[in-house]
Amino acid sequence: MSDSSNEQPEHGTSRRNPWLWIPSLYFAEGIPNVVVVTVAVVMYKGLGISNTEIALYTSWLYLPWVIKPFWSPLVDVIRTKRWWIVITQLLIGAGLAGVALTIPASNFLQYTMMFFWLLAFSSATHDIAADGFYMLGLSSHDQAWFVGIRSTFYRLAMITGQGLLVMIAGLLEDRMGLTSAWALVFYLIAGVFVAIAVYHALVLPKPEEEQENQGKEPTSFFAEFIETFAAFFRKKHIVTFLAFMLFYRFAEAQLVKMASPFLLDARDKGGLELSTTQVGFVYGTVGIVLLTIGGIVGGLVAAKQGLKYWLWWMVLAINLPNAVYVILSLYQPENFLAVNLAVAVEQFGYGFGFTAYMLFLLYVSQGEHETAHYAICTGFMALGMMLPGMASGWLQEQIGYQNFFLWVMAATIPSFLVCWLIPLDAEFGKNTRQGEES
Repeated sequence: MSDSSNEQPEHGTSRRNPWLWIPSLYFAEGIPNVVVVTVAVVMYKGLGISNTEIALYTSWLYLPWVIKPFWSPLVDVIRTKRWWIVITQLLIGAGLAGVALTIPASNFLQYTMMFFWLLAFSSATHDIAADGFYMLGLSSHDQAWFVGIRSTFYRLAMITGQGLLVMIAGLLEDRMGLTSAWALVFYLIAGVFVAIAVYHALVLPKPEEEQENQGKEPTSFFAEFIETFAAFFRKKHIVTFLAFMLFYRFAEAQLVKMASPFLLDARDKGGLELSTTQVGFVYGTVGIVLLTIGGIVGGLVAAKQGLKYWLWWMVLAINLPNAVYVILSLYQPENFLAVNLAVAVEQFGYGFGFTAYMLFLLYVSQGEHETAHYAICTGFMALGMMLPGMASGWLQEQIGYQNFFLWVMAATIPSFLVCWLIPLDAEFGKNTRQGEES
């Protein structure tokens, strides 16, 4: 294995060992996303918010990732990506501290949501700057070499958020009360983010190419952006492509919002009545490990035989394991090991099946403007999670957990339909590197 950390990027830049900033940069990219999408759900459930409100409000928080392609040109023309990284990390820290400060308030839902919105917009902007900076700060060889490193630390952030933070909150609940426990957890992660921002202000390289971009006219950037956006919608089969992006995860988008509330809810309400610490363990350790293994296996088999060969196996993998929640809701097992095994099966299937989605985004993005078109695809990916998730809490409260999970199984039908409709090159995906999840 070559030591690529000592290579100079092809364009001019201040010399910095990539190991000093890539792990911390992608850890910082993952944490706010998992806090907004997952940790907020667990916290609100513990604080007594209804499933209807949890699903509606936290699903709306996907919106910044949906629309981030529209303001990505601003990150190119206003200051440098390095500046945006540091500023957005400080804003993320401020948003986390704001959540901590307002949790004890009487109107905590409104106040914390306000800071979660700050967190979400700052995080989406940070994603734009970080991914762009990755390409500027490294040579093309190093970009390929470090892709696994950035993905690993993004996964580590997911484990930290879904697992460690939730388990810490659960352990503190018995000692200091639920409200104080969650406030302390958010103060802790806010302090970490301020420290990360200061660290990156000191160690991030200063690519000369980025300095040169500051002299360009903003109008040229926006004109190019409009043409790039229009070119995306002129693609052949674009309607079918959009249908796939919006409906492949139709069932998963609903399940993911109600999975943690189901595990936390009292048994007389149809839930499993696990503790916060147990939920953190289930999703933050067992779940994430099997999700990662599923993704790795999916990538390996797709690289060998291509996406078209594995597509139907992957759509089965991402949907059929949802049946474990039907079983859990019917039998409500008290055995914690059984719950872990069920979630492990579902998360492995999700990791394996999600490979098809990520490869499909690369397939749609091929050609001119590949990077920009991939960003647009990720926006539709977020939209496909946001819209179904918004109503999932209301639906669950109307029909109960058992019927809701049966509905989720029925909601897998659109996934199979869009797989049947899309055209695919039989060779696509073979020996293709995957991007990380957004």
